[in-house]
Formats: sequence, structure tokens, C-alpha cells
Amino acid sequence: MSTRLDVHHHLIPAAFEPFAATPRPAWSAAASLAWMDDHQVATAVLSVSSPGIPTVAEGGGPRLARELNEFTAELVKDHPGRFGLFASLPMADHDAASVLDEIGHAFDTLGADGVVMMSNSRGVYLGDPRWEPVWAELDRRRAVVFIHPTVTAMSPLDGVNPAVVDFPADTTRTAVDLAVNGVLRRHQQVRIILSHAGGFLPYAAQRFATGIPMLGSPLAAEDIMADFKRFYFDTALSTGHDTLKLLTGFAAPGHVLYGSDWPYSAGAGSAYFNGLLDTADLDLDAVNRGNAEALFPRFATVGA
Repeated sequence: MSTRLDVHHHLIPAAFEPFAATPRPAWSAAASLAWMDDHQVATAVLSVSSPGIPTVAEGGGPRLARELNEFTAELVKDHPGRFGLFASLPMADHDAASVLDEIGHAFDTLGADGVVMMSNSRGVYLGDPRWEPVWAELDRRRAVVFIHPTVTAMSPLDGVNPAVVDFPADTTRTAVDLAVNGVLRRHQQVRIILSHAGGFLPYAAQRFATGIPMLGSPLAAEDIMADFKRFYFDTALSTGHDTLKLLTGFAAPGHVLYGSDWPYSAGAGSAYFNGLLDTADLDLDAVNRGNAEALFPRFATVGA
């Protein structure tokens, strides 16, 4: 089995601890590397998880995004080939100019491998027109964008952490929003990875693609479906054999990528989902690293 290239791997620096989703697992770079060695992960592209960068009023904003990105860039520099960087963006205040400034710094100064966006920013989804300058810049750079779900305005189900059900639903919601608002059609060069096998998108894509035009949209079903096929999908917490059959049948060739969701999947979760993946009837070399190498060619010689 080839060593893996993990596109869904989190870090929790001290500056992010007050904001990190709960329950918050322990994190250190050393623990991350130890887990990677135990689970045949050669390289992990690091990102912060939900809720992303909070507002300026909450102690977040551009200052925190810059601090986290520079911290992560130092980790990448200190561990050549082991870590990559999905740069965080200060989107919670809905200020596109600040987001564009951080994109420039992340790519031009820090050498980021891509950016991470939350599925919504205080209820503003990623297809919203105020993000159009951001998508135009990411498209110009042929950027890789990793979309991670976050909290929504919905009240969680009693006894169920929102990460379990509400997060996949919000990934689905923002993916549909991107398609319906034409973001993928206008920006053909950007590559977008959806977390957790795309939430419910592969399962309900036909319903969405046909139902949206039937209920009044001028979009054609085939155009909506073509947009859905543009997405890449990671396998984090989503390697049940029935799930993988559906996902690999729906996704475009080369669009399924290994993801772990460490350290939120630490312990038995990692072993369970990796074990399911290792026994699945699919091209493991492609899913574990080959498909991701096409997005991140600089890692192609690491652990292959």
C-alpha cells in the first residue's frame, strides 16, 4: 500500500484554542507526525477546523488569520515534505478586501498549497455575490480550495453533536449554492475539495439537479450536474464500503482523495475508517495519494 497524502488534517495552534470546536482534542506537531507514521501518511496538508477565523470583534479577523498561517508555514518549513498549508481566510466579517489581502500573502509570501474555507460565514454561503472577487482571484491562481463544514443557524438535535449530522448537511448546502450561483461555471480553473465525501451531495445529486429547474430555476439539470462533477471529495470519516461505492461511482475520475480528519478522528475512529478503506474494492493507490498528487505535484516524490 502506498503511503498516504492526507488532504483533511487539522492543527490546533495555541492561538486558535479559544475558538476551536468542542470537544477539542489535544494537538501538537509531534503528535501529528507520530499519528502519520502509524497510519502510513507521508504528507498532511494542514488546516484549521470549524469555526474557522472568528470576527474581529471576537478576537479573530485578519490578525488571527495571519498569525495562524505564518505558524503553519513554519511547520511546513521545519518538516520538509511532511506538511502542506491550506491557508485560513478571515471571512467572518464578510470583508472581501481583507480576504484578498490574506490570499496574496498566503500564496506569494508563505507558499501556501491552497486555502481552507468554512461552508458558511455567519450564514453567508460561498456562492454569495460578495465573494465573487475572492473566487475570481482564486481562479486566476488556479488555487486548490478545501471546504470544511461549520456550525449553522439550525439548533442541533438533542444529544447529537452538530459535527455528526449538521456538518455534512452544510457541506451539501454550500456545494449546491456554489453551483446554483454559477461560481463553478465562471471559474473553471479553481479546484474545490468537499469534506467528508461531499456530505449528502453524491447521494442526492440527481434530486438536486432535476428539482432545482423543476421548481423555477432557469438552470438546466445537465449544467447543474456538470458543476457537481467538478468537485473533489475527501474520504474523511466516510469509508464505509457502501459509501465508497456510491462516491467513486459519482465522482469524476481522479476526484476522490484520502482524508483523515485527525485529530478529531483520533483513537478508534482513525483505525476504524482507515481499516474500512484498506479493505475496499477500489484503486487504493489512486485514492491514498495518486489523485492528490495531481493537485499537489510538489508532494509527488514524498513517500511514493
